[in-house]
Amino acid sequence: MSLLAGFTSPSAGFTERTARVSTASYQGLTLKRFALGWLLLLLAAFSSGTLRELGYARWLGEQQAQQLSTLLTALLFGVLIAQLGRRWRISSTTEAWFAGGGWLLLTLLFETLFFHYVTGHSWSTLGANYDLFAGRLWPLLLVWVLVAPRWFWRRCH
Repeated sequence: MSLLAGFTSPSAGFTERTARVSTASYQGLTLKRFALGWLLLLLAAFSSGTLRELGYARWLGEQQAQQLSTLLTALLFGVLIAQLGRRWRISSTTEAWFAGGGWLLLTLLFETLFFHYVTGHSWSTLGANYDLFAGRLWPLLLVWVLVAPRWFWRRCH
């Protein structure tokens, strides 16, 4: 439902408003849904990392385990973002880009602040995760976080 649905035709002017506009029935991206979506992405990322560390990391080298983990995380994110977009009925490309850009920003802030200040990783270690030429796929996952909401929105419309 559009936020302007409560207005009648432009020729009738803005004096004839109806009470049909209800934020409770609005199915788009709200701040609460935006935050919940990012927390679900965070949970998916931690799940993927846990699976890597407790599962296949011992059989693969560190780099291969990181790459596989990044690909699995991208797959999880894609499924999750597609489902959230369908369920919440994101209403425009602006909402889709807002979700992707906001989730990207929160992800970057979380990664740098949490992994540096809480777990004690050095800035050089964190920076090494962005080196595509060294086989690190993390930057591609960040691009996916940005574009996936828009990509799935486009496929549905």
